[in-house]
Amino acid sequence: MNEIDLLAVGHTAFDYIIQLDEFPEPNSSTAIKRMKNFHGGAAANVAVVGSKLGLRTSLVSAVGGDFPESEYRRFLDSMDVETGSMITVPGERTPTAFVMTDSHHNQISYFYWGAARYFRESKVPEGAIRAARAVHLATGDPSFNCRCGALARSLGKVISFDPGQDLHMYSRDQLEDAVRTCNILFGNHHEIDRITGKLSMKVDELREIGPEIIVKTYGKRGSRIYADETIKVDAIPRDAVDPTGAGDSYRAGFMRAYLSGADLETCGRFASAVASFIVEAEGTQTNIPDYDAVLRRFTEHWGYDPMLE
Repeated sequence: MNEIDLLAVGHTAFDYIIQLDEFPEPNSSTAIKRMKNFHGGAAANVAVVGSKLGLRTSLVSAVGGDFPESEYRRFLDSMDVETGSMITVPGERTPTAFVMTDSHHNQISYFYWGAARYFRESKVPEGAIRAARAVHLATGDPSFNCRCGALARSLGKVISFDPGQDLHMYSRDQLEDAVRTCNILFGNHHEIDRITGKLSMKVDELREIGPEIIVKTYGKRGSRIYADETIKVDAIPRDAVDPTGAGDSYRAGFMRAYLSGADLETCGRFASAVASFIVEAEGTQTNIPDYDAVLRRFTEHWGYDPMLE
């Protein structure tokens, strides 16, 4: 395997993006305004966006027998995402997400694991990890992520960790293990608050045991980066059509800048610029910008060239 900048470990999924006015109360129903099928999965989102931004990316996911001949697989190939270490389970279906967004941009998701249930018994992709400069642990099986993280740590790789909506699946010990392993911890404000609560630690205490960088996102209110200092980064205002995938694209953008040696404020600003494109269209991989498009928006908003290598 050729040298890879960023390996994403976790879910690749078929997404059903559903728009409705209000979430229904229990034991009731509501009308769906619109429903479309898209490519998704947090790890795949990071790998695809990272590739479009100029990183050499690879992907390790557990997928079903319906995936190898799918249009999604052909799309990944066209995006130059390395998929040679994918885990294919012939008798299962590829994970499927049903993401529902109301008129206030609140979301509720339902996720069918399918083949991803086999993460737990799968071998760590040693070759893929050895080939990567950095490893991003996304939503997926906690035990598999922890094993991948342990190997990556032993090899001196940069590790970012984003449990996302699978945070509830981590035991306290697994969560602490993953946090201790990573260099960068990502999460939205709900998730970081749950992590600090579950581990009975404040953000500064989390940094003492593991990640030197903690990134906490707030949607349209921007993000905060906790390092030796706290850096506040504004979101770039755009007309939001669908927030699904904005967080994953933020992580890909941040890692693109970070692996280029940019300072943390520039990393956050570049990530914000990337995410601003994703919210402009339905789906997580529908409106992915290339590096030049992000550079133009970054420069227009912040007034300088980030000068990424």
